Amino acid sequence: MKRPRVDVNLEELDQIIDRGMRTRLNESEGQKLKTALHAMAERLLWKRSTEKTSAVVDQPAAVPVEERNTGEPAPAGHGRHGAAAFTGATTQWELMEAAAKLIRPVLEELIRQAAQGSVMHNDDTGMRILRLAREPDDQRTGTFTSGVVSIVGAWRIALFFTGWKHAGENIADVLNRRARELPAPIQMCDALSRNTPKLEGVEILVANCLAHGRRQFVEVVENFPEQCRYVLETLRGVYHNDALAREQGLSPQDRLRFHREHSGPLMKDLRVWMEAQLAERKTEPNSGLGQAISYVSNHWLKLTLFLQQPGAPLDNNIVERALKKAILNRKNALFYKTLNGAGVGDLFMRLIYTCELNGANPFDYLTELQRHAGELPRHPSEWMPWNYRETLARLATPAAA
Repeated sequence: MKRPRVDVNLEELDQIIDRGMRTRLNESEGQKLKTALHAMAERLLWKRSTEKTSAVVDQPAAVPVEERNTGEPAPAGHGRHGAAAFTGATTQWELMEAAAKLIRPVLEELIRQAAQGSVMHNDDTGMRILRLAREPDDQRTGTFTSGVVSIVGAWRIALFFTGWKHAGENIADVLNRRARELPAPIQMCDALSRNTPKLEGVEILVANCLAHGRRQFVEVVENFPEQCRYVLETLRGVYHNDALAREQGLSPQDRLRFHREHSGPLMKDLRVWMEAQLAERKTEPNSGLGQAISYVSNHWLKLTLFLQQPGAPLDNNIVERALKKAILNRKNALFYKTLNGAGVGDLFMRLIYTCELNGANPFDYLTELQRHAGELPRHPSEWMPWNYRETLARLATPAAA
C-alpha cells in the first residue's frame, strides 16, 4: 500500500488556526485542517514492514515477479519471491535437529577414530552462547569453539566443540577414547597452557607451532629489519625443506633424516645467533626483538620436535584453517542460543569439513547418511566420508539386497 502524498503548508495552517480562534472556520478551511491532521496521525501510526516482521506475522502472499509479467506460476524456489518451500527458522531448526539425531552414531565413530590419530592439532576461537548453564564451581566467563584435526593414516578428521571448555580440555576428552596399546600421539598446538591436555595414563608428545614463533619476528620486523630478516630467511629454508620432503613423498622416518641433514644446521645456527644476541647484549631483552627471541628460546624443544620425532609437523596451520569455518559461522550467525544448538552446529561442521579434507562431497554424504539412517547404528565405521561410497556399492549389489 502506497502512502498518500499530502502537501502541508505550516504557515497557512497557522493562519487557519488563528482565524478559528476568533471566528468560525468556513468549510474549505476546516477540510484542509482535517486532512493535514489525518495525514500526520497516519504517519505516526504507520506500521513498518521488514523481512523479520514478515517472518513472524502473517502477510498477504506476494505475487512473484515472473507470474506478474507472464501470468504463469513461477517455478518453486525460483528467485527471492518464489521460495515457497521456505518454512521459517523454527521449522528449519527442527529439521536440522532431527537429522542430527539420525546421524549421531557416525559422529561418535568419527570421534573414536580421531582419538587413534598419530598427530593431533588443536586450538580454539571465541563463540557466544546466549543460554549456557555452567557447572557450579566453574568461575570462567568465556565460551569457545575448539578445533581438533587428527591425522589417522591417510585420512584427516576435523572435530569442533563449542562450550566453556578450552581446547586442551576438549582434546583430553577425545584422547580418553584412545586405545591404550597405541604409541604416544604427537599433539601440535601453540604455547598457551590451556591448549595442552591434563591427562592421567595417556602419554603425549607436545609440539609447538613454528609459525607462531615466526610471527613473533614478523610483528617487530619494522623496528629490527636486519635481525628479523636473518630469522625469517632461516625459517624459510626450513619450510622449503619440508616442502621438498612432501613433494618427494618421504616416509616419516625418511623425512626426519632429511630434516636433520638439511634443517638441523639451519636451526642450530639460529639458536647460536639468538643466544649471542642476549648474552653479548646486542639486543635489549625487554625490546620487541628480545621478547621474540625469548619466546623461541623458551619453547625450543617443542618448536623443533620435527628434528626429533618422525611425523612431527612444523606448525598448526591445518587447524587454523579449520577454525575459519567456525569464524565464518560466528560472523554469519553471531551466536548459538543454547548448548544443544551449538552441539548440532558442531556436528554438521565436523562432518562437512571432514568431507572437504578427504575429497568427499558433503551434500551427497549427508544425504546418504539420512537415507540409510537405519544402517548407521549397526556399522558406523562403514559410513565414514572416505568409505561410504564403497558401502553404498556393496548395498546395491543383488547379494547385499
